[in-house]
Amino acid sequence: MRLDKYLADMGIGTRSEAKQHIRKNQVYVNGALPAGPQQQVKPGKDEVVCQGKVINYTEYEYFMLNKPQGCVSAVTDREHQTVMDLITEKNRKDLFPVGRLDKDTEGLLLITNDGALSHNLLAPGKHVPKTYFAKVSGQVTAFDITEFARGIDIGEEKLTKPAKLEILSCKEMVTEIMLTITEGKFHQVKRMFEAVGKEVLFLKRLSMGGLRLDVSLAPGAYRRLTEEEINLLKNGSMAKEK
Repeated sequence: MRLDKYLADMGIGTRSEAKQHIRKNQVYVNGALPAGPQQQVKPGKDEVVCQGKVINYTEYEYFMLNKPQGCVSAVTDREHQTVMDLITEKNRKDLFPVGRLDKDTEGLLLITNDGALSHNLLAPGKHVPKTYFAKVSGQVTAFDITEFARGIDIGEEKLTKPAKLEILSCKEMVTEIMLTITEGKFHQVKRMFEAVGKEVLFLKRLSMGGLRLDVSLAPGAYRRLTEEEINLLKNGSMAKEK
């Protein structure tokens, strides 16, 4: 890997800024000044130091975020706080959210730069399950459970794929439910309940594939995934298409 790319990948400015650091003799490779920005380095083997700080190379990063309400699932936004604004302790500058949660939706969101994993988790043919907790206006019934299991007409060419709906409680005409879907259509959960005459009042994603939201994470908090969680996600997302 070129030295200037190594530095840029690790957030030491742009490629042009990394080249300036190198030309100003602010970068050392294995204790010696490099031949130039084009010098090849081996991540994990060569020691790269910039302005007196060792720059360790990280190929992929994986974070679990408990997305709060009010921020958008985007890398940048001119008007609103984004989920990426919340990830302050990172090495890579090319991180992105895997999929989207609506601005007013809370819960599990994976942040990474692993494009292959993201594709496998979001690909329609993989049918990766996603489980949500919701508070819904009105009384959700056994009939709704049956309808959700058969597929709901949300105004598209096909019905939604079968979904598992579970009623947790119903008080003062507000029903708490758990819902597992295997698609990721625009506003899907809200549209499914609208189709049966109900409104989602609160929505929180609890799991995606084999990854479950850490209950110790407050809204807006995040942590790195464990190796076990990363492997669980990768193994689950590589399941054969049905």
